[in-house]
This record gives sequence, structure tokens and C-alpha cells, in this order.
Amino acid sequence: MRSLYRRQLAMMVSIMLVSFTLLAGAFMLLSYRYIIGETRDSVERNAGYISSFTATYYRRYLTLDVQDEFYSSYMASIAMISNSHIIVADSGGKVLFSTDGSHFYTQENGQLPEDIVAQVMEGGAYNGMTNLGGIFQDRRYTAALPVANQVGPLLVTQGMVLVGASASNLNEMWASTATIFFFSAVVVFLISVIASTLTSAYQTRPLNEMAEAARRFGQGEFDTRVTGYEDRCDEVSALAEAFNSMANSLEKVESQRAEFIANVSHELKTPMTTIAGFAEGILDGTIPQERERESLQIVVSETRRLSRLVRRMLDLSRLNALTQSTVTAQEAFDFTEVMSQVLISLETKITDRQLDVDVRMPKGKLMVWGDPDAVTQVCYNLLDNAAKFAAPGTAITVQIVKKDGKAHTTIRNLGGTIPPEELPLLFERFHKADYSRSMDREGVGLGLYIVKTILGNLKENITVTSEDGVTQFQFTLTLA
Repeated sequence: MRSLYRRQLAMMVSIMLVSFTLLAGAFMLLSYRYIIGETRDSVERNAGYISSFTATYYRRYLTLDVQDEFYSSYMASIAMISNSHIIVADSGGKVLFSTDGSHFYTQENGQLPEDIVAQVMEGGAYNGMTNLGGIFQDRRYTAALPVANQVGPLLVTQGMVLVGASASNLNEMWASTATIFFFSAVVVFLISVIASTLTSAYQTRPLNEMAEAARRFGQGEFDTRVTGYEDRCDEVSALAEAFNSMANSLEKVESQRAEFIANVSHELKTPMTTIAGFAEGILDGTIPQERERESLQIVVSETRRLSRLVRRMLDLSRLNALTQSTVTAQEAFDFTEVMSQVLISLETKITDRQLDVDVRMPKGKLMVWGDPDAVTQVCYNLLDNAAKFAAPGTAITVQIVKKDGKAHTTIRNLGGTIPPEELPLLFERFHKADYSRSMDREGVGLGLYIVKTILGNLKENITVTSEDGVTQFQFTLTLA
């Protein structure tokens, strides 16, 4: 597997190599052209001076005396100052003399190449790299101009002058410049590679740590977290925060799953053990005949309890499937009618516990949005819970008020006070407050969880408070 570090480093190195190659090529081309251009201008300018001086000399003396000390000294001075080689030839290309500033040469039988002579005589100038057919030992950049004077109406070409600059000087200058650029590029490249290596390692190290943390998390180490990146304030810290948030959620889900399995096992085991115990006692004669009816009533009670548990589990499964697939279908219905029907269905239970009911609802219809069957179950579970834990002889209060486009419903009873630390747990699956366990033999700890799930599907809220024995549930529905 190719690591992200290697890919990023390879990409960075490739980009730098391509960039430096293009930059080096462009630099060398431009610098070479610049140096050649400077040399060409200098050589052509010197050739122009010498051509003009030689033409003047011809006009004054009507001939060219190469032995003339003044002329030769002038040529030598220009050659020395310009670091070039000067050649004077007649109109046929025969070399009369040449000088490099330090020496004066008379080249017998020296002859310029015919193509250069023709180009100067016909075109009026020549420039380029040449060794002049062997006159120069190496190729030099050479500029040639004719020596011409006006004789009456005619322009007479009396000879030509050539100025050659050594190409070795040009190459040395260009090589020095290219060497400086090359070493600078190498230093920058090495610095870039080191910086890229450190940056890549800085970026990939947290990813490797997160991958290792994810593997440990997948092996069951749910307390694994990614730490040390909180102060980076970049995408890595955001990723670490998201990973830790996911880990917290999964750890909570795993804890709830384990608790759920434990609770289900406990809730199923208790009635089944009771049923099996009494049934075996009746069969083997352990339970006397006069107590068989009482034992059978206990078996029936536990069977019904087991049935309620299974039914609530099916309701819970249906609600969870609904939550994961679609939002609960909503329609407008009369909420006061639903609440009244629930109160009527619980009349026997309320009467048996000697409870009063204080109902405060708006007169007439109160239309709200929601699922009538689901809201009916919410009201039933809350009122059944209130009646179950209300102190005998007290009153249950049911109050519905309209406020800010919502129907706020409050169900209040007087009984035991729920500890503050228990309040957030009331809506968890299979949770029963400790104070009620001995009292609530019929409950399975799913009623309030179902209430919370239904209202969550309807995008509504529910809250609970318990102070001085007064426990109050309040939930909302949207007015139609």
C-alpha cells in the first residue's frame, strides 16, 4: 500500500523537478541570448568604429599602410580594450593584417571565406559564429563591415574590417551564471524536500494514529480516544474531534445495547421463572390442592406481564423502524377528544386508587397536527404512569393551554419525589426509578421511552420535573 506520505512527497518532488527544469531551461536560454546580444552589439559597434577610421585613413592617404605606427597602434588599442581580434582585408577578402591588441600579425596568403566576403560586399555586413576558414583557431562571434568612400557619384568599397570576440569568454560567463543558478536550485530543492518531508509527516502522523485508534475501537476498546490535536485549529483537529464524538456515541450505544440485553434478559427471566416454578409445583404436588387456584392466578398474572413486555417490545421495534425510515404521517385532529377518551379508558384504575382528576382544557375543539393513534398512546402512557404512582386520595391534574402556536399539555400528580439524578434517565429503555420498583410490578420500563420516541418523531418536546412530591410531565403539539 502506498502511503499518503510517499504520495505527497513524490508529488512535491515531481512538481519541483519539473518547475526547476523549466525554469533552468528558460533561464539558460534567456541568459545565453542576453550575453550573445551584448557581445554582438559590442562587436558590431567596434567594427563600425574601425570601419569609419579606416575609411578616413584611405581618404587622407589614398592607401592603407599597415606598417603605419599610428594606424596599427589605434587598432591594437581597440582590440585590447574590447578583448577582441581585429582583421583588415581588401575588397577581395585578402587579409592585410590582424591584431589581438598584444601582437600584430601579417598573414601572408590569408584569405577570408568567399561566402563571408560576398555577404559583406553585397549585403553590407556580416555577423555570426565562425573561425574564418581556419584564420581563427576556434569559433568566434565575428562582425564584418565594408570600408567604403564616396568617389564622385560612386560609392567605392576599398576593403573590409572584421572584429571577432572569443566564444570561450562567452561560454565562461554563461557557465558561471548557470553554475550559480544550478547550486541555488539544488539548495532550494533540498530545503523544499526537507520541508515537504516534515510537513507530510506532520499531516500523516495524526491520520495514522486515528487509523490505529479506529482499529482498537473495532476490537472492543471503546475507551480509545484521539488526543493531542485540540490546539491545531485545522482540519486535523476537526477530524479528531469528529472521531472522538463518534467514539463517545458508539460507546454510549454499546453501553445501552449491553444494558438493553441485560434488562430484557432480566425482565423475561423473572416471569418465566415464576410461571415455571408454580407450574412444576402444581404438577409434582408440592403446592397443596387448596392453593392451586391462587398459584394459577399468579401464573396468569405473570403470563399477562410477559405478554405486555412482548407487546411493548414490538411497539418499540415498530417505532424504531419508523424513525429510521420515514417521518410519522401527520393529520389534524381534536386533541381534547383524544385526551377525554384516554381519561375515560383509565376511569376504573383511577377510581380504584381513589384519585380525583382536575381537568383544565379549552372549551370546544382544539385542533393539532400529529398521528392520532400515536398521540393517544402518549396520553395513555403518561396518565397511566401518573395514576400508578400517585398517592391514594390525591388528585391528578391535566391542563392544556395554547401558547406560541403550540398546545402545551401538563400532567401532574402527587406522590414520591424522583431524585434529580434520575430525571434524565426516565426516558431510557427499561429504566425504572428506584423508588418505584417495589410498587411497579406491572411496568417494564418502556412506557416513557415510547412516549419520548413518538414525540421525537413528531418533532415535539417533553420535559419532566419533580419537587416536594409533585411530579409533572409537560409536552407540546403543534396547533393546526
